Amino acid sequence: MTGDRADTPGLQPRMLHHAGHVTQDAAATVDFYARILGMDFVATVMDDRVPSTGEPFPYLHLFFRMADGSTLAFFESPCMGPPSAPSHPAYDVFNHTALAAASTAEVDAWAQRLRESGVEVLGPVDHGVIYSIYFHDPNGLRLEITTTTDPSFDDHADEARADLEAWEAAKKRAAAAGGDVAGALLELIGERKEQMRARGIRTADELDTP
Repeated sequence: MTGDRADTPGLQPRMLHHAGHVTQDAAATVDFYARILGMDFVATVMDDRVPSTGEPFPYLHLFFRMADGSTLAFFESPCMGPPSAPSHPAYDVFNHTALAAASTAEVDAWAQRLRESGVEVLGPVDHGVIYSIYFHDPNGLRLEITTTTDPSFDDHADEARADLEAWEAAKKRAAAAGGDVAGALLELIGERKEQMRARGIRTADELDTP
């Protein structure tokens, strides 16, 4: 388990084309992304079946374009009720979409803009390598607006592979011994915090968070 890319010359995704989500309210979603976030509302699709699977789910598909040409997309379908609650609150924290800003000043301007629009905002949070705010859209989707403050933060491929191998090894050892997998991973995290800091990452115990 090295994390090396497969031998596929010339085959690597170029950019995000679109990320798709579900909405219970198409009009509120358009208002939020177009009026508050300033994205261009550029396309819609209506159909009575899902083209890829043929399933009979009628829908309206919305597309919002960002400055680089990538889009966020949403489906509203009358056959869907509200989503089920997640089995753990961490799902609502970890599952999120991060949008790029040009600078920390721009992130701060977004925070002001969102608050003035009645949106609850968490942050800004200085992670050491990125600077972010967090909020939710009308569908409950967690969003982040962030800017990179350390251009090298995503240039640690060797360390990333080593971290993954250590994580998987800790899980396997604990499981094989009939032990506490979560406890083993917490121990590993504690051992690795200095390495995180050496990469410029501010860990949670360094931040003024609840």
